[in-house]
Amino acid sequence: MEVAGVVLAAGAGTRLRPLSLHRPKPLCPVGGVALLDHALARVRAAAPDVAVNVHHGREAMERHLDGAGVHVSIEADRALGTAGALAHLRPWIDGRPVVVVNGDTWCPSSLAPLLDGWAGDRTRLLVVGRWPTSRPRLAGALLPWSDVVDLEPVPSGLWEVSWRAAADDGRLDAVAGAGPLVDCGTPAAYLAANLTATAGAGFVDPAAVVAPDAELTESVVWDDGVVRTGEVLRRAIRYAGGRTVLVR
Repeated sequence: MEVAGVVLAAGAGTRLRPLSLHRPKPLCPVGGVALLDHALARVRAAAPDVAVNVHHGREAMERHLDGAGVHVSIEADRALGTAGALAHLRPWIDGRPVVVVNGDTWCPSSLAPLLDGWAGDRTRLLVVGRWPTSRPRLAGALLPWSDVVDLEPVPSGLWEVSWRAAADDGRLDAVAGAGPLVDCGTPAAYLAANLTATAGAGFVDPAAVVAPDAELTESVVWDDGVVRTGEVLRRAIRYAGGRTVLVR
């Protein structure tokens, strides 16, 4: 069965400011790799044909995806949310089931449990941690075409317009997923993802400029960051030259 893959990456990243004012949230790096590229690698292992939706930071996103071999779904006037994005992609999905992940979530584990033993007629959610819960920690989802075909291309969320009713009617399955999983919605969560990915060491991009006597502890320095002589960074994110976000 041919499966399509979608990485949702059109959100504004408001809670991640000021980092998301400098670059779109899906392009913020974890372990030196953009969140979007982590997500693409996961999805391509399950569905080689992949689409990415874009709205906020559209120009930067399109530059990043140029030559990446993905279908770029442009939401020009407004971001359409998780359900509206799939509706907008209906002509591309074209009858196929679809694997969906969030482009702002760092989760290196496989999506294979979504597809294992799937009969093709029910929505599956890959959940890390407790289920059911009002805020499930989703590592991915698998939707049959029948759950995509009636979605409307207007701003809307999958949980609100589809999954909640399916869960109430017993038509939705939760599959246990493996962690770690970090929704990089805030600077604190974003730093936590980097520390988890590096076993607590933090990450300094090779392109960054860091003085030999600078002291860095549990910190992240982006490729455009500069750490000057004598500086001490602790639980910090350094970006755009000398700009800093402290996480306490």
